[in-house]
Amino acid sequence: MKTLAVVGPSDSGKTTLIERLVDRLDERGSVATIKHLDHAPDIDTHGKDTDRHRSAGAAVTYGVSEDGWFATGDARDLDEILDDLAPDHDYAIVEGFSGRHLPAVVLGDRDHAGHELAAAADSDGIDLDAVCAAIDDLEPRVTLESLVTEIKSAPNADRSGAIATFTGRVRTKDADDDAPTEHLEFEAYEGVADERLATIIDDLEAREGVQRVLAHHRTGVIAAGEDIVFVVVLAGHREAAFTAVSDGIDRLKDEVPIFKKEVTADEQFWLHERA
Repeated sequence: MKTLAVVGPSDSGKTTLIERLVDRLDERGSVATIKHLDHAPDIDTHGKDTDRHRSAGAAVTYGVSEDGWFATGDARDLDEILDDLAPDHDYAIVEGFSGRHLPAVVLGDRDHAGHELAAAADSDGIDLDAVCAAIDDLEPRVTLESLVTEIKSAPNADRSGAIATFTGRVRTKDADDDAPTEHLEFEAYEGVADERLATIIDDLEAREGVQRVLAHHRTGVIAAGEDIVFVVVLAGHREAAFTAVSDGIDRLKDEVPIFKKEVTADEQFWLHERA
């Protein structure tokens, strides 16, 4: 799922821009939108809010109409919402959340923590064609659930009795007296990383009993507690699945050129430079 934010002041036309983006992206696939709300508003569940916002961050409210479903909930984190949407949507547009590390279209003078896809004083200054082209180049948001859903639809899934998975995540600290990790930043050696990962997958799938292998390593800024890397194996029996998952993550870490920068409360450093 390709994910981006639209940030800006309320008079910048960001709502109009999101509606235009939804219309454009809806021609390519399923689109979800998420709105940042600071309090529980009176939401028009039969109008634009229902049409545009399928998930939001305010008081818990659910509604169903002929046009679809609408939900808000203050008990849910943005990452949880995006992870839930990822298996079933091709695009997600987040309105607000300027403090999150999401690629964004920035309107007005709003500061934003993530990568800037485009910027203008207001929505009239945004080139939709250029933004859509930039969205095409974004790394998709991949979750364990989306990979498991994909691997279950493999042509030979009916001959497989096991799915084994591995998830690597950002560890906050190793010991009580460690400075807590705030986030990690990953950069892949473009082209080479994909080729080596594809080779690992091909090798694993060539093993007897292994039917399908999926693996994904996120890049960019990943906050403490978030998921980094996934390996999912579909196999005839659990022994082959467990072994392939273990070997897969070991080879990914050893052979795929992905560089890690760690940012703690005290310092920041690239792991390969410190080593």
